[in-house]
Amino acid sequence: MNLAARNQSSPARQPESLAPSSGSSSRDASGRAIDVVDLTRSFRKRKGWLRSGELVEAVRGISFAVPHGTIFGVLGPNGAGKTTTIKMLSTLLLPSSGTATINGFDIVRDEHQVRTQLGVLFGGDKGLYNQLNALENLRYFGRLYGMDDPLIKHRSHDLLERMQLHDRAHERVESYSRGMKQRLHIAKTLIHDPALVILDEPTIGLDPGAAIGVRELIADLVPGHTVLLTTHDMNEADLLCREIAIIDQGLIVAEGTPGALKAATEIDRRVAIALADDSRYDRPVLEARLAALPSVVRATHQPDDTGLMRLELTCLDTTSALDAALAMLREHGAGVTAIDIREPSLEDVFLRAAGREFETTQAGDAGRAGS
Repeated sequence: MNLAARNQSSPARQPESLAPSSGSSSRDASGRAIDVVDLTRSFRKRKGWLRSGELVEAVRGISFAVPHGTIFGVLGPNGAGKTTTIKMLSTLLLPSSGTATINGFDIVRDEHQVRTQLGVLFGGDKGLYNQLNALENLRYFGRLYGMDDPLIKHRSHDLLERMQLHDRAHERVESYSRGMKQRLHIAKTLIHDPALVILDEPTIGLDPGAAIGVRELIADLVPGHTVLLTTHDMNEADLLCREIAIIDQGLIVAEGTPGALKAATEIDRRVAIALADDSRYDRPVLEARLAALPSVVRATHQPDDTGLMRLELTCLDTTSALDAALAMLREHGAGVTAIDIREPSLEDVFLRAAGREFETTQAGDAGRAGS
């Protein structure tokens, strides 16, 4: 949901208009779009109608910085603290302690200025008026941001073209598919040209084709915008994010580029090569030669499910190990039918950092205390 529309059920009670920022009203000179230091948030569990139960620490002293013009991912399972974090950054929740700035503006002291910098999309179906068409929705939200009608018209047509919704612009939103609605959500989030775009689980609940389309749209937002993306989809974070922070139980347990995090993970890299049925070679000699390579830790043969032999290499560097193995197989007259490479994943990074499996559910964690 965009900040300009916290209460969709009652348009008359919307917050004050926000002027579009176009990224120009920043007072930050550090080169950072977001700077978070020791941020915490605690809740009291409800007992009946009252919040008088157990104290829950949803966010427990996290710190991170996001450079301008990048996609930064906050990755974690449901209930890890992702949504609570972005609700604090978008001024929807006050932190219990710690500080955070958006383009140099403090999220507590400079609440109004922070909101002029932001376009926020929370996961879920709410945030659009189904009885209005796409252009009418964008006009409504643009006016909430204090934009004049000619600018709204220009921005709306441009965004609907980018979102591939221009041919459905005059149709009611109630007729849209889930993927189309999500693209319109993104257009609404961008209508006032915010400097910083916060996307909370933007592909949750989408079919694979629609999710791919939304990811492509997100990738196209930089370098013109800074994007803070929360997700529990490991592949999504790996594909989109320049840097990520992995959060678990309210703490950041790992941070860095996806490549650096995976490279530092002490997980075996494996290359499996399926050999042709008519291959004739000296197996012990080949195994010994491969195991002697600097990049190979171990070389073994074993049959696969079809009965064909598979050469499996445990290695430090899959590229050099595969090149050397293929050269040796040709030398020994062994044919190759398939190759499978197993590199460390972000799920391996989480397992190593948090000491447990990465668990998710289909439902998003938006709106839950501690999410």
